[in-house]
Amino acid sequence: MIDIDPTALGLEFGGGAAIGGVMGFAAKKIAKLVAILVGVQLMVFRYLESQGIITVDWNRLSAGLLKTQEHAQNVDVHWLQSILSTLSIGAGFTGGFLIGFKRG
Repeated sequence: MIDIDPTALGLEFGGGAAIGGVMGFAAKKIAKLVAILVGVQLMVFRYLESQGIITVDWNRLSAGLLKTQEHAQNVDVHWLQSILSTLSIGAGFTGGFLIGFKRG
């Protein structure tokens, strides 16, 4: 028999939602800053490359990202086990994150 405490689940959900809201708000602000920094960096790289000052191997730069994605897809975790272990906190966090991200 499963012993489920609704109060504990509610507190976990509410706590996850509050933390998610703060994280979503902060993530949007940080994402904007990172997007600006990456854009400026790419502009500088393109300019320096066009002037012949540096040489950027764009294929090698993107290949590292593709290899990381392939490695992440090879992890073998049963989906039901993963969902059940994080449902109460994850659902609240996701909802709060989306609200905070939208308002941020």
